[in-house]
Amino acid sequence: MVRVPRPVPSRERLFAVSLPSAPLRNWAQSLAVYGDIRVLRVLFLGFASGLPLLLVFTTLSYWLAEAGVSKTAIGLFAFASSAYGFKFLWSPLVDRLRLPLLTRWLGQRRGWLLLAQGLIIGCMIGVGTTDPAEDLWWTALWAVLLAFASATQDIVIDAYRVETLEEHQLGAGAGTVVLGYRIGMVAASGGALIIADAAGWFWAYAVMAGLMGLGILTTLLSPEPDRTAATRTAAEEEDRVAAFLDRRADLAPWLRDTAGFLYGAVVCPFTDFMKRPHWILILVFIALYKYGDALLGNMAMPFYEEIGFTKTEVGVISKGFGVVMTIIGGLGGGLLVARQGIFRALLVCGVLQAASNLVFAWQAHVGADVNWLVVTIGVENLTGGMGTAAFVAYLSSLCNVAYTATQYALVSSLMSFARTFFSAGGGWLADHVDWVSYFLVTTVAAVPGLLLLLWMMRVFPAEGVRADPKAAWADD
Repeated sequence: MVRVPRPVPSRERLFAVSLPSAPLRNWAQSLAVYGDIRVLRVLFLGFASGLPLLLVFTTLSYWLAEAGVSKTAIGLFAFASSAYGFKFLWSPLVDRLRLPLLTRWLGQRRGWLLLAQGLIIGCMIGVGTTDPAEDLWWTALWAVLLAFASATQDIVIDAYRVETLEEHQLGAGAGTVVLGYRIGMVAASGGALIIADAAGWFWAYAVMAGLMGLGILTTLLSPEPDRTAATRTAAEEEDRVAAFLDRRADLAPWLRDTAGFLYGAVVCPFTDFMKRPHWILILVFIALYKYGDALLGNMAMPFYEEIGFTKTEVGVISKGFGVVMTIIGGLGGGLLVARQGIFRALLVCGVLQAASNLVFAWQAHVGADVNWLVVTIGVENLTGGMGTAAFVAYLSSLCNVAYTATQYALVSSLMSFARTFFSAGGGWLADHVDWVSYFLVTTVAAVPGLLLLLWMMRVFPAEGVRADPKAAWADD
């Protein structure tokens, strides 16, 4: 018997695997999702996304401290990064506003991406040319502009990732972007500090600006997503509003045009989302899925310190080994999404996330045991990475490609806000119970999100959860 190899289903597939065992073959074919050129593009875009972040945060803080800037002023520099938390405010512009020349040359997504990357390079060099010891305000201004340009790039990369990947690739895309993001952060932290020590801070930021060339090259070599159907659907909705406004002769033409643009860019993404069945419960699920994980993460460092671990032990294990496990977890979560689908992956990863809190409870019971700390941090980062990959895949699937940038910025901001809001009470709880009880409570806190997920798995279709720009969502 001669085995005939399976045809590769996509032109962009780089490799396919054929194994004699059916289970192994199925898993190998799922693993091959990471060999798709569309997923590999996300790796390089993730690198470009992670590179500017620490140049506004910890790396810049080190430079400021070295320059003799007061701790109070260094703390106030945290406001320079506020653009990351408010990027949903200008995401409608990224979705709809056409850029002169760039949109015609590269398309809506790549045009905005190239603009953001060019601004990032300029701002990095701008920060590098300043002297915080002499004129701190110029350093602050360039840092704010760098954060704004970086947040804009994140908006476009998220939209591009959602629009170019198929549904079974969304988890792999999430895991891959985390890998690229972490590599970029390592370059911007350790790499920049080494260069600054050898050649000065200007060259540290200049080299980082040069590394952004990898992001620009990826942008130029990547295709523009096909958004024809999405654009047509959005245009039909806006045409109805335009016709209504045209009947209002009392409105000035510029006012009618502005109102029509704002309706399409700002109102339509919200109304589209609210047409979905049980949309309120979907938002509740987004807020609750990582509730237990948020409570744990907020108090992890105080827990390590209080039970007796040294800074070196925590730093080496959590920031070294832990980061590696997060990356492995992210890639594993992406593989699980490709193999089992988004909902099942969410369930498996959610249960594992909750179980990892029990490992912390055992750590609290045994005390400052370094060997067990390796297990605790390893399990927490592995399951957290898996859960994040599955959750990002789910958030991506919620986006209608007619309004990808706006809707993803909104749901991801909700996730971030809910994580911050819910974790805020963790300190009060930790003050009133012992650590074992605290981590048991955080485990229970994960249950409501899992119960809501089980209900969603029954109510919503098992496949095809991604929003369709042509779908007419009916209210139940």
